[in-house]
Amino acid sequence: MLEIFYPDNEAQNAYGIDYEGLYGRGYRGVIFDIDNTLVPHGAPADDRAVEFFAGLRKLGYRTVLLSNNKEPRVRPFADRVSSNYICDAGKPGRGGYERAMELMGTSPESTLFVGDQLFTDVWGAKRAGIVSYLVKPIHPKEEMQIVLKRRLERIVLFFYHRKKRQ
Repeated sequence: MLEIFYPDNEAQNAYGIDYEGLYGRGYRGVIFDIDNTLVPHGAPADDRAVEFFAGLRKLGYRTVLLSNNKEPRVRPFADRVSSNYICDAGKPGRGGYERAMELMGTSPESTLFVGDQLFTDVWGAKRAGIVSYLVKPIHPKEEMQIVLKRRLERIVLFFYHRKKRQ
């Protein structure tokens, strides 16, 4: 039952994933969450994020920022890193993920998703048939509703890690 929330992969952070190796395996698009995945919650795109997205483009990737936040939060970030974006995405619904793939011209088989939350980011990617990477949240300060979800995530991740060890 909990397997529907299990990530396909885990990484310390979004910046440390082997995107070059994944490109060699046929992946061409990456969908990213923003808050606590690329920067602390509510922070603007920093120089690290700008350089990171430039490097992804140089490798040949197309990108989309997929966020449940409103446009005033998402658009300035997307403009700074030169990425397409979808705000008010309705994660974990499949629709935002499918629109992101349309924007990139990719399929579920050639798309990756990177995010920090199981019940929105990872579950939505799984529902859309996209390989998911769960990253550790960048900063511990989060909104109350996310703090509560993190407690439930710990339970799911306990069973996920136990299953991986078997």
